[in-house]
Amino acid sequence: MYIVNCQLYIVHYIYRMKTAVIPSSSYQFLNDLAANNNREWFNAHKDRYLKEHQIVIDFGDALLERMKVHDLISTASGKASLFRIYADTRFSKDKAPYKTHWGFRFSRATAELRGGYYFHLEPGHSFAAGGFFGPNNDDLKRIREDIDVNYEDWYELFDNPVLQETFGSLSGDKVATAPKGYSVDHPGIEWLRHKQFILMHRFTDEEVLAPDFLDRLDQVFRNLRPFFDYMSEVLTTNSNGESIL
Repeated sequence: MYIVNCQLYIVHYIYRMKTAVIPSSSYQFLNDLAANNNREWFNAHKDRYLKEHQIVIDFGDALLERMKVHDLISTASGKASLFRIYADTRFSKDKAPYKTHWGFRFSRATAELRGGYYFHLEPGHSFAAGGFFGPNNDDLKRIREDIDVNYEDWYELFDNPVLQETFGSLSGDKVATAPKGYSVDHPGIEWLRHKQFILMHRFTDEEVLAPDFLDRLDQVFRNLRPFFDYMSEVLTTNSNGESIL
């Protein structure tokens, strides 16, 4: 009876999980904003912005609810994860005051779970990504130490069919040749050159606006787990495999 009740609870929980879609109006607003990126237009269409802003927040809430089933996420809400639409133009040649995309970032909880999630909604340029966008010097050194010694494990990791089919190759900024202390002939040079360690999956506009986009996006983030599990093990241990937490 206990097992049956648990099964019924799980079915009920999954059934009541939030579902959400990205409507075409959200993309139309972004297209119109890109064509009229000025404060006068934005202020005149503030009601449209507020409506679409709430829609994407609701989508973020629904995605967080899905993701918390399979990962520990510290981000509190869709609103907390959504980047502001107001552009920081202080150090940019582009003085357009508004971003023309919706961007979300989710953080994993606890020191044992490393890596972060990001998704970007923009007509013609939507994608989901995860990994290490700005590893600090200690993390970068530890990652390169692992590649140096365990490059065969890295080959095996990226031969994983789930990673291959979902993300392809590793993305992110690289040094031009080889990092200091490593040879350009190193068998792991493909990964040693990286300064960022990012996996990315692109979506077409049709996929983003489809009714099942929430499911697709959640599955892409689920598929990051082999990468996150490996990197979390590396970054919570020293070169002798001893915990540093």
